[in-house]
Amino acid sequence: MRFCFENNVLDGDLRELTCAGVAVPLQPQVFDLLLYLVAERARVVSKDDLISRIWSDRIVSDSALNSRINAARKALGDDGATQRLIKTIPRKGFRFIGDVREEMATTTAPAALVTARPRAATDRPAIAVLAFENMSGDPAQDYFGDGISEDILTALSKQRWFMVIARNSSFTYKGRAVHIRQIAEELGVRYIVEGSVRKADNRVRITAQLNDATSGSHLWAERYDRELVDVFAVQDEITNAIAAAIEPQIHAAENFRSQRKPPASLDAWDLLMRALSHYWRVTRQDHEAAQALLERAIGIDPNYGQALSVLAANHMFGVHLGWTELARVAPAAEAAALAAVRCDHEDAWAHAGLGSVYFSTRRLADALSEFEQALALNPNFSLAQGYYALALSYAGRSTESFAAAQRAIRLSPRDPSLAIYHGIAGYARFTERRYDEAIALAREAIRHRGDLTGAYRVLAVSAGMTGDSALAETALGELRRTQPGISLQWIATQLPWANAADREHYLEGFRRAGLG
Repeated sequence: MRFCFENNVLDGDLRELTCAGVAVPLQPQVFDLLLYLVAERARVVSKDDLISRIWSDRIVSDSALNSRINAARKALGDDGATQRLIKTIPRKGFRFIGDVREEMATTTAPAALVTARPRAATDRPAIAVLAFENMSGDPAQDYFGDGISEDILTALSKQRWFMVIARNSSFTYKGRAVHIRQIAEELGVRYIVEGSVRKADNRVRITAQLNDATSGSHLWAERYDRELVDVFAVQDEITNAIAAAIEPQIHAAENFRSQRKPPASLDAWDLLMRALSHYWRVTRQDHEAAQALLERAIGIDPNYGQALSVLAANHMFGVHLGWTELARVAPAAEAAALAAVRCDHEDAWAHAGLGSVYFSTRRLADALSEFEQALALNPNFSLAQGYYALALSYAGRSTESFAAAQRAIRLSPRDPSLAIYHGIAGYARFTERRYDEAIALAREAIRHRGDLTGAYRVLAVSAGMTGDSALAETALGELRRTQPGISLQWIATQLPWANAADREHYLEGFRRAGLG
């Protein structure tokens, strides 16, 4: 159905808003909200209605809801003062009050049917997911392998770093013995995901591997053995695991490719890949190296949304780990993050970058909203899950924070930031006064990485609250090594608690640990 009003056309089938024939970019959640308001224009839509329909009854702050309403108004050239099309009904909700004409949408060929042209080797990478081979000997089981393949394809499509070839093209090779290099040339891709499914009785074995078709090498492979208690739950679990594993492998491969190029020939994509390799190492020197590379990439392409979003996240990472001062970098980080969202409002990295800025500048409600948007766009984005967990902790929602940190760990068990996620989970337990669990999680974080400040902070305050003076002294010594400028003043002023009681609890842990 198409809804026409003023000079706008809202097409529910194409999921597109146009004004005078020009597409108006909208975040998916904002599009859903606008479509719902227009379709229900005969009545006042309450906040509860919107939360139920758009957020599936999840807990949503008023600021998150209002930000989506404001975004819908802005897309229509409306605002909260004039309320020409979207009217706020005090204490009741919202109503779309424009004159609307309904039309049946014209049928167009779906974009998924278009076969990709072969791409130049210097373009950003593309990936194809082949139909997983049914090894069960029963043709009736084809559906399960096809379902796994389609779910992986859909999950990868939410990652905006590379193009994903549509099912209609990649599945044409099903049942045919074709070399992956030929497939890559015909589809114009650099990377190919293939796999197999063997189902017997109540068990299933799924193998998957990521191939670099250019070199013929295998970048990653994994095998999953599961009991089929719930076939759809197993399918979802394995899909998420594969999708979460593939993106960092492609980043690593692209960085290796860029490292082989002469510095003078590096383009913005190459610079971004090099920057990411430094970003994930999480050291002060790599933080500075990533910033320099990202600034070079943005110098080549000022509207490079992905470089802008990583730059914002890199700035805020440095702030949280005590490597740089918030006041010095916050304006540039916020400008970069906002520009990234404008460049591509459906890029999860852009929203994660903006959320990290809001988090560090004490706008927790806005930060949570941005992280939720990032996860709505890409549920397999472990970094956004980790950031979300951290923001939930500082917002006083420690149980939810611990659960989010555990999701980040499960999503990416080989993640370079695994130590940080364990540290966040430890802080969540500290806020709940579960100090022994906090200590165990902090030690696990340190086992993964012994040079990060967050785990030593959790270890110090938890040891302080339990009265373990020897452990507290050791943790403080390591913390001063990794963050020489640590002080009660820094803690009280630089970390964004929503509740004064949580801040005081943390400070008390440090006082008992012996921090002056």
